[in-house]
Amino acid sequence: MSEIFKNIPSIQYEGRDSKNPLAFKFYNANQVILGKPMCEHLPFAMAWWHNLCAAGTDMFGRDTADKSFGTEKGTMEHAKAKVDAGFEFMQKLGIEYFCFHDVDLVPEADNINETNKRLDEITDYILEKMNATGIKCLWGTANMFSNPRFMNGAGSTNSADVFCFAAAQVKKALDLTVKLGGKGYVFWGGREGYETLLNTDMKFEQENIARLMKMAVEYGRSIGFEGDFYIEPKPKEPMKHQYDFDAATAIGFLRQYGLDKDFKMNIEANHATLAGHTFQHDLRVSAINGMLGSIDANQGDLLLGWDTDEFPSNVYDATMCMYEVLKAGGLTGGFNFDSKTRRPSYTVEDMFHAFILGMDTFALGLIKAAEIIEDGRIDSFIEERYSSFKSGIGKKIIEGKTTLSELAKIAEDMGAPALPSSGKQEYLQSIVNQILFSGTVAVK
Repeated sequence: MSEIFKNIPSIQYEGRDSKNPLAFKFYNANQVILGKPMCEHLPFAMAWWHNLCAAGTDMFGRDTADKSFGTEKGTMEHAKAKVDAGFEFMQKLGIEYFCFHDVDLVPEADNINETNKRLDEITDYILEKMNATGIKCLWGTANMFSNPRFMNGAGSTNSADVFCFAAAQVKKALDLTVKLGGKGYVFWGGREGYETLLNTDMKFEQENIARLMKMAVEYGRSIGFEGDFYIEPKPKEPMKHQYDFDAATAIGFLRQYGLDKDFKMNIEANHATLAGHTFQHDLRVSAINGMLGSIDANQGDLLLGWDTDEFPSNVYDATMCMYEVLKAGGLTGGFNFDSKTRRPSYTVEDMFHAFILGMDTFALGLIKAAEIIEDGRIDSFIEERYSSFKSGIGKKIIEGKTTLSELAKIAEDMGAPALPSSGKQEYLQSIVNQILFSGTVAVK
């Protein structure tokens, strides 16, 4: 096989002062942070759909980037060329994982039997590449949102025939995930929602989504899948309202239908902000519920109300993300760059620049999050802020050794409580800034 990215070397770490656009400034795979190499804290994954398929098309214009890799699109030769390109790309960047949808891998045929034959053929080829390179599959999923048959969703569809087709896709995608040794399987309900309640039986649709997920769990376990199933929350787009609105909503759904023992969250930064939350919020909600599983590492444009899937560059957000991940003890999954270059960034070099940006951003976030934890001031402040619950009546409340009547009597005797201690938000934010920018030299 000839080299595809001929003018791109293997990307090396050169340090923060390097001016080389094809070098890491902060991602140093073997640097030890809090007792583990950086690469173990940050198991990065390439998104097959964006990196190897997305060519800059938007609703107003056609492709700007050439993702044919020297072949005719829509053919099995092109599917194999994407495999060659993807593995060369990951090797040159030192990326250890990839994620995929079924129809990212091959062109979808007119019937599912032919599509499945193509999937078997291409995954045999992918396995050869995996064995030769040591690159692994992070997770798989089925695209049940692009084809017109899924206009009303997959699990939430009003058509029993479409539901059957969705089940067949999930079954095959699980087969492929197990075949490729994937650590997880994702449900992104891209159209599991509604446009108007005038034509929607919400209870029926949510129950049917749960039925599909339960069947997936049963089948997955029966074929030896031992990893986590994931829900990837998103509030809207393409549907006006999606049932997996945010982490809290998805967790409540899982518990309602008895799926919480098999599922965790795959949190995407851009989806959290579309729900009106910070990225850190949905990570924290997932973590405190024991359901922080994997992360789609990207960011959105807060001035736009849709999913822009930009490569992460916001070091503050990455730091707060890594603070949550470190506090939670790490991920069962990894960091998938569900990100795409901007439409005018259409060259091969832009693909590499984008991943260098994303990997460096999260590496710097990891370094700074570790410094925040080691500094200890924020954790100490939080500990002290709730100290009134460590003794006296506060301790009795926590231990469940008091009653509403006893608490009411205490309140009556005290007259009026003093104001709670200051939250000191501005002081805490200044600590984060101090740590983020320590060592920065002012330009004269």
